[in-house]
Amino acid sequence: MIHDLTVHPETYVDSIVQLSGTRALRSVDGVDWASAAMATPTNRETLAAEGFDPGDAGANDLVIAIRADSADTVEAAREAGEQALFAVAERSGGARQQEPARTLGEAVGRLDGANVAVVSVPGDYAAMEAHKALGAGLDVLLFSDNVSVEDEIALKDRANRLGRLVMGPGAGTAMLGHTCLGFANVVTPGRVAVVAAAGTGAQEAAALLDRWGVGVSHVVGLGGRDLTAAVGGRMALSAVRALVADEGTDIVLLVSKPPAPEVARAVVEAAAGTTLVAALIGVDEDFAAPDGVVVTRTLQAGAAAAVAAAGGSVPDLTEGVVDRVRERIERLPADRTLVRGLFSGGTLCYESLVILADVLGPVYSNTPIDKALGLPAPAGAHTCLDLGEEEYTKGRPHPMIDPAARIELLREALAEPGVGAVIMDVVLGHGAHPDPASELAPVCAEAGTDGPAVVVYVLGTEQDPQGLAKQRKAFEDAGCLVTETAAQASLVAAALASRKPEIAVHAL
Repeated sequence: MIHDLTVHPETYVDSIVQLSGTRALRSVDGVDWASAAMATPTNRETLAAEGFDPGDAGANDLVIAIRADSADTVEAAREAGEQALFAVAERSGGARQQEPARTLGEAVGRLDGANVAVVSVPGDYAAMEAHKALGAGLDVLLFSDNVSVEDEIALKDRANRLGRLVMGPGAGTAMLGHTCLGFANVVTPGRVAVVAAAGTGAQEAAALLDRWGVGVSHVVGLGGRDLTAAVGGRMALSAVRALVADEGTDIVLLVSKPPAPEVARAVVEAAAGTTLVAALIGVDEDFAAPDGVVVTRTLQAGAAAAVAAAGGSVPDLTEGVVDRVRERIERLPADRTLVRGLFSGGTLCYESLVILADVLGPVYSNTPIDKALGLPAPAGAHTCLDLGEEEYTKGRPHPMIDPAARIELLREALAEPGVGAVIMDVVLGHGAHPDPASELAPVCAEAGTDGPAVVVYVLGTEQDPQGLAKQRKAFEDAGCLVTETAAQASLVAAALASRKPEIAVHAL
């Protein structure tokens, strides 16, 4: 194998572009491993572990590392990677040859009228850059993670004093005035706003609203910790109050991974004056909500309640489902009773944990709701994995961008004795892989007619660049059971594992 490392000094590209570059590098046949990353201390450790010497490269330097079977492959991969990394600059008039903006203030000066800063730098520097953005009068989408709780609280307190938004840290999606930021789906304008302490939870809610005929005014991402007891809903409270006063919004759909109940209650109460639906995944059934507020435990139920509040109706999601599940059960060997969830979306993994546990009992995970159900799981246990967590993304792109890591685990699950159903979410939209079905569907087909059933949910809209119908059809043609919602995918998997087809249409 040939190890090749190229350093671009003083060349910064953000995290999403780095991931796109890495995907392009690894797409070339003959590449064994590759990465496009800033030479931060963490990334230098990853490079060293893969046999590369980054030399004196530092956090402001872009490093392209390729391990491949020949010099020709290295050259082809480097060309593909650099095209992905620098294409945006070249399309904007050759900016790659221009002196780049070195500070946030300089960037603001070049872009007259900017009102939002997307901060996507290593966590050690992220809070400082977010503070600079607030000082420049900007709202902030803080894409970076590895920001301390103390820094998050300080940023959000300052934002509230200034009347600004800090979305994040770890906020992967937002849509303000129909401008998509981060990972986002293309949705029809409407009068329901989504406020979410959950990235793919926000995407699922917005996509379902769009597909069920109700448009979306805004999507405000909060970062996954906002509704914890430590952060106290600082930005959720601010966002909800702003949306109550927004003339373009009639209904607020609040979405969260398992929240601190007292924080969720305070945020719900702040919505007095508008219609609010709260999809609080896994919330206790005795959660006391104010009169007029609908609280649900799943994203599907929350979106359905918001549609009803808007005067719409949800289409029949059950037609033919039981028959398809029953037919698949008939071909499933009796000893295949285990469920494996392989999720690119953390919120969808949480939702699946709640739904599966209601039907099948304990489900183990790398992100368990019940900390006693963490990994490693005992033999014969059900598992759901959030593949967007650091243990699966260190040194490689997020699974929404590059399916490679999930393909490895999918093949393992299909070959594992006892596995009857594998759940997989496929997220479309801006920032996601341009054609995920082209890589994932052929592997799903390897299950054959008598192997585990692969249950796929495609999160997206027909307006997304990948095309919802096209992606769904590719998985159906590969023999997958394709569902209408993420929640339904978990119900179908539970029905297969329990041999009870009627569970597939259980009301949520």
